[in-house]
Amino acid sequence: MSKFAIISDIHGNLTALEAVLNDIAKRDVDQIFCLGDLVGKGPRGSECIALVKKYCDKVIYGNWEVFMRDEIDNDVIKWMQSQLTDEDYAYLAALPFFIDFELNGKLIRCFHASPRSVFERIAPEHHSKEACLSLFDNSEETNSLHKDRTPDMVFYGDIHMTLLRSYDTKILCNVGSVGLDLVDATYVILEGSFGANAIQFVRVPYDRAAELQAARELGMVGYEQYYEEIMYDEVMKAKQ
Repeated sequence: MSKFAIISDIHGNLTALEAVLNDIAKRDVDQIFCLGDLVGKGPRGSECIALVKKYCDKVIYGNWEVFMRDEIDNDVIKWMQSQLTDEDYAYLAALPFFIDFELNGKLIRCFHASPRSVFERIAPEHHSKEACLSLFDNSEETNSLHKDRTPDMVFYGDIHMTLLRSYDTKILCNVGSVGLDLVDATYVILEGSFGANAIQFVRVPYDRAAELQAARELGMVGYEQYYEEIMYDEVMKAKQ
């Protein structure tokens, strides 16, 4: 029996990441995979990188790793960039694009947004079946030892929305977001046993007020936007 925790989209939210890692520690997990966006939007990207390096077995990059690497004329992003160390930048630059592995004879592929780009956003609620099926395609980015076959199961992040869809024999799963889900932190447990693979979504409450307090104490540039994302449900209620 093999058990994997798959997390994504931490976005510098250290409080949420610590809560998720504490939850995973109770579940007898064999490996932890992280599907990118360790940094960006939240204030403590460097601390999140340190925990991911310590606890995650495989890590890939997302679009925010690219934003952090590139020069961008944006005060909020410049502040986030200033919070990272040279070692952080070197670690992010070395991350691969995707993860392939087999479980019970199924080829499983993990990437951040699509097999073609970390900037191609696809969600079943807003895109056609054909667009969703393209998430199972091979591409130049996913060229590997498995290029002669397409994945049976795909796990991805980016859209901050847990979902599970089946397309004939194919399974598509979005693992949600640790740092910027609408309320709780979310991730996925993938378990292979008795010849079958099972997927479980996990929601983990965390202290959102403590996370926002830490952001204020750091003098975070862009705090107001971060507040609205962390407290999304409360903000929406106030606007009604």
